[in-house]
Amino acid sequence: MAEIKETMDQAVKAMAHREGKYLTFSLAEEEYGIGILKIKEIIGMMPVTTVPRTPDYVKGVINLRGKVIPIIDLRLRFGMEAIDYTERTCIIVVEIEGQTGTVQVGVVVDAVSEVLNVDTKDIEDTPQFGRSLDTEYILGMAKMEGGVKILLDVDQVLTGEESEAISNVNAKGPPMPEEVLAQQPLAVPEQAGA
Repeated sequence: MAEIKETMDQAVKAMAHREGKYLTFSLAEEEYGIGILKIKEIIGMMPVTTVPRTPDYVKGVINLRGKVIPIIDLRLRFGMEAIDYTERTCIIVVEIEGQTGTVQVGVVVDAVSEVLNVDTKDIEDTPQFGRSLDTEYILGMAKMEGGVKILLDVDQVLTGEESEAISNVNAKGPPMPEEVLAQQPLAVPEQAGA
């Protein structure tokens, strides 16, 4: 009997965990939401420094007020077709829980829509698509007027291995020009006539 009560308590906590305010955004004509408490800020697209030997969805890093933030393109992460960025394309800076602690990551989205307050009664569990599809990154489906919004568990969007790799990019950042120069001996040109 105690096990049933414990299971019920866990189910109620899980449902309450999903309720709250979500920032909604679009990707390839679909609407998604991320819990507002995970979001640090929203910024327009800015120059991204590419980092060699990273997956294609890792666009690189940005310098955000002196802090190096890794940038991932959510379209590419979800296996969608890449598109050219527009004036509506933006970066949502989120905090994710990785294996090494909390990390700030920027996710590129097509456009930010609005902040919605989602009640527990409006959230359905993620449909089961079979064992071959990984849907752990989906918290649930919010039934809203005009359609369904996919609520993301941003901590699960990256696998543990990917999250660790992003943490390393975040910690190290790209080599700065001074560091690159310090590692390479400077060639002194020979003077003419010497």
